[in-house]
Amino acid sequence: MRAPLNPALVKRILVIKLRHIGDVLLTVPVFRALKETFPAAHCTALVNAGTEEVLRGNPLVDDILVFDRSIKGASLLRRYLGEASFYRSVRDRGFDMTVDLTSGDRPALLSFLSGARYRLAADPRGAGFIGKKHLYTHLAPVDGRRHMVLQNLDVVRHCGITTEDLSVDFFIPEEAKRFVRGIFEEHGIRDSDTVVHIHPTSRWFFKCWKDESMAEVIGWLVNQGIKTVVTSSPAQKEIEKTERILSLVPLHALPGALSHLVVLCGRTTLKQLGALSAAADLFFGVDSAPMHMAAAVGTPVLALFGPSGVPNWGPWDEQAPHAYGRKSGVQKTERHTVLQSDRECVPCGRDGCNGSKKSDCLESITVPEVEEALREKIGGMPKQHARPTRPTRFDGPIPKSI
Repeated sequence: MRAPLNPALVKRILVIKLRHIGDVLLTVPVFRALKETFPAAHCTALVNAGTEEVLRGNPLVDDILVFDRSIKGASLLRRYLGEASFYRSVRDRGFDMTVDLTSGDRPALLSFLSGARYRLAADPRGAGFIGKKHLYTHLAPVDGRRHMVLQNLDVVRHCGITTEDLSVDFFIPEEAKRFVRGIFEEHGIRDSDTVVHIHPTSRWFFKCWKDESMAEVIGWLVNQGIKTVVTSSPAQKEIEKTERILSLVPLHALPGALSHLVVLCGRTTLKQLGALSAAADLFFGVDSAPMHMAAAVGTPVLALFGPSGVPNWGPWDEQAPHAYGRKSGVQKTERHTVLQSDRECVPCGRDGCNGSKKSDCLESITVPEVEEALREKIGGMPKQHARPTRPTRFDGPIPKSI
């Protein structure tokens, strides 16, 4: 490692995370560590367009720069000119430190061309272009077996930048809270009702459970009188997949069962989605950004995992940062539960089996297994997470724990 950081020289910090929504959300503890170490510093996040909302409103983040990924599809000349202009705009901001949490080639160049005195990153260990590691001043060894929250913190902890508060915060504006209040009033959801928020899709379908199985579980919930709110992202392919799931839902056991089902496919912003999870008693879904958001607002999560590593990507619980100690199978924290096949090949990190975009390990999870886990989560709901206290969530800060 190079010379130690001089705090007096660190006034403007750029944190780079050019990944997806959930990845960006899990960087929040890094901003907290930076603010605790450099309380007077101005902290800016650099993220991909479409991911910035998960940091919006967070007092730990002073500013957000957005990188337009659509430039990747432009002609070579236009792409070169566009990226050069963006790099210049970053340099003009006069950052003293960059923290690269992306580990890609573009962030490495951005860090170097920013002109920052201190440039922190995880040791690339030979990944990327030749000489990439020389673009940084401080490289940290990162334990890839740990949760991404901890891996992100490893990058700065190596330089003495730490925090004891490992919580991931997702801030919800009043407008989003009003939206959810209106939805609940419109559908007659009362304080005494149990509400389950289901987000059945991911942007990557190899992370999705079988449509028929998801539909059966939704039907099982609503036929028991449980208020079930189903959402999807605004992406057309996810809306269509969710609509297909809903078309398969069996609604026959309980008269008026349809009244317990609320469908909001493609109708919510990220902030509204987070507000909905905060107002629910339980979030049920797959490995996705909404799963991470639900965990961030303190709502218990039941998640189905396929090829992804739960120790790296499981729903975060700051009270149990090392809880996911097995590589696969059923894993729990006090707050969250993850169901995953215990096949030897899990986790493989691939986009489906043999390039099929379908994950046999995920599809092997059975409906009875999921129903039993749901029964356990709903039946064991802590008193302080019961509906009578829910209105306070809309009048004050979102709770960090339950």
